[in-house]
Amino acid sequence: MKKQFLLILITLFYLSSYSQISFKKGYFIKNSGEKIECFIKNIDWKNNPSHFNYKLSKNDNQKEATIELVKEFGIYNIAKYKRYTVDIDMSNGSINSLNQDRSPIYKKETLFLKVLIEGNADLFFYEKKNLKRYFYKTDTINIEQLIYKSYLTSSGQIAKNNTYIYQLRANLKCQNISIKDTEHLDYRTNKLVDFFIKYNKCSNSEFVNYNTKQKKDLYHLTIRPGLNISSLILRGDYTKVKDADFDNKIGFRIGVENELILPFNKNKWAIIIEPTYQYFKSETSTISFGTKQSVKIDYNSIELPIGVRHYMFLNKNSKLFINTSWVVDFNFGSYLDYEFSKDINTSSPNSNFAIGAGYSTQKYSAEIRYYTNRNLLEKMTNDAYYKSLSIIFGFSIF
Repeated sequence: MKKQFLLILITLFYLSSYSQISFKKGYFIKNSGEKIECFIKNIDWKNNPSHFNYKLSKNDNQKEATIELVKEFGIYNIAKYKRYTVDIDMSNGSINSLNQDRSPIYKKETLFLKVLIEGNADLFFYEKKNLKRYFYKTDTINIEQLIYKSYLTSSGQIAKNNTYIYQLRANLKCQNISIKDTEHLDYRTNKLVDFFIKYNKCSNSEFVNYNTKQKKDLYHLTIRPGLNISSLILRGDYTKVKDADFDNKIGFRIGVENELILPFNKNKWAIIIEPTYQYFKSETSTISFGTKQSVKIDYNSIELPIGVRHYMFLNKNSKLFINTSWVVDFNFGSYLDYEFSKDINTSSPNSNFAIGAGYSTQKYSAEIRYYTNRNLLEKMTNDAYYKSLSIIFGFSIF
């Protein structure tokens, strides 16, 4: 059973290499000023790139362009990046790293900045891991960072250096913009984009909003019934039953999957949590103290797989996926029933791991999932190794 699943998983990886590679119509501008029309690999960068891959035609070989040779590149109707050498605040904003220094810690860097708004006043964004910085420029002001920094007061309280508000008030003045427009202006993309749009409209400037994207469905709720093919091996030298093997049995399972799509890398990654009811009921016999003895198992539980999923797009409406999960199992009313006595197992929760692979459309999905051994009697004097292979069908509610 395990070998068959691994073969399926390897096949999916092989097929994924032929799945749709997202090269979109775009361009880049060399240092010389020459503009090259091309197809750029759109990986929906979470961190600002320092290079990108492109093809001169759809059938051409893939090439790489670096920040040293390119001063601007873009994917039409999707994204635009410009190269600037800037002073960027490299202060660590995590709570454990805060100190009483209110001033930014600048470092000169050459970066591809993501263009959010382009007009009389331009807004740019840079992200690398936990570092997020915004920059702006106008016809009269060279590009500079909008300053925001958390720091500690002398009493140990967290305070904010909101210099960016005063930068905007001083340099982006317009008749229809008042102090109230910046008074509670958050240092966040949507809020800053809205402000720059308002300024460009107020100053009668034509502008482009590169932050406009088609709304993404980032959360999915899916009903997932299916079948478990399960087995149990009982081992122990100090129990009434020394050894017992329960052959594969088919049982029903049903789960409710909560999937959160991560908003980067073209929606290829997701976090999944799937509370699931499952059961295993079987009977076998064994020899104990020279006597043949009947052994029954009635195992009911709620599983809670928590995992990560990766999608491989075939086309706009269908995709392959693989996922791995850590499974916490809470059993209830479960027991091993011997011929002369009954032992109740209440040693939950137990845990194990699962790996799965499947295919999905916008509404429907199918998955094969393999669970590693789960010891149902982990805290007792013997072991009961339970494993299963699930065939799961899904119907997405939204």
